[in-house]
Amino acid sequence: MLSKRIIPCLDVQAGRVVKGTSFLGLREAGDPVELATRYYREGADELVFLDISATSEGRDTMVDVVEKVAEKVFMPLTVGGGIRNTGDIRSLLGAGADKVSLNSAAVKNPEIISQGAEKFGSQCIVVAIDARRRQGGEGWEVFINSGTQPTGLDVLEWALRATEMGAGEVLLTSMDADGHRSGYDIELTRAVSESVNVPVIASGGAGSPEDLFLALNDGKADAVLAASIFHYRQFSIADVKAYLFQKGVPVRL
Repeated sequence: MLSKRIIPCLDVQAGRVVKGTSFLGLREAGDPVELATRYYREGADELVFLDISATSEGRDTMVDVVEKVAEKVFMPLTVGGGIRNTGDIRSLLGAGADKVSLNSAAVKNPEIISQGAEKFGSQCIVVAIDARRRQGGEGWEVFINSGTQPTGLDVLEWALRATEMGAGEVLLTSMDADGHRSGYDIELTRAVSESVNVPVIASGGAGSPEDLFLALNDGKADAVLAASIFHYRQFSIADVKAYLFQKGVPVRL
């Protein structure tokens, strides 16, 4: 059985790591290179780096920061934010990223998924989906531009379409749960995990090791993304892995 992955997430704005609640109320959490180095030493399986204001500001991802992070850590690095075409993908891969995360660009121009998969391989293409439960509770809607713009797209339909076009992984964030530390949206995670045949990374809501366990076990996720509990040292990656191992979850110790 493949090991489940524990992935810290660095949301970066103006060169600093930030964290908010439901994508709002951002507060600083530290330097991206220092945090990335710490997580590498603690045993993180991968790292996700998201330039959260690049798309809304109409600029490129901070390649220089990506290069600095890649020089310090030797684990898979996924980078997203501000990617508009395959040239941007090539630049980030050249800067040291192993994968790129496509969110707004994929919704606006779905061909970037298939073009990226064809040029660089599906294993490099991660489609990030920011999901918010629809009013009335029936299903979830896809949001773009750092969660500010509703698209009308159904999350399950978009996830299936994106993977059929060549995405090798889905990074699924519950906007409703994000930053609240009260647990992932298990129903959402399980629904997407059961609808696609590629790995799903659960994101949004981690507050305890048990939350990560539930996302992996009940939500059927292949990996869990977390930020606040690691950034503010509520738990270490070693704490989380030890807990999951005791619960019978295959993890890389």
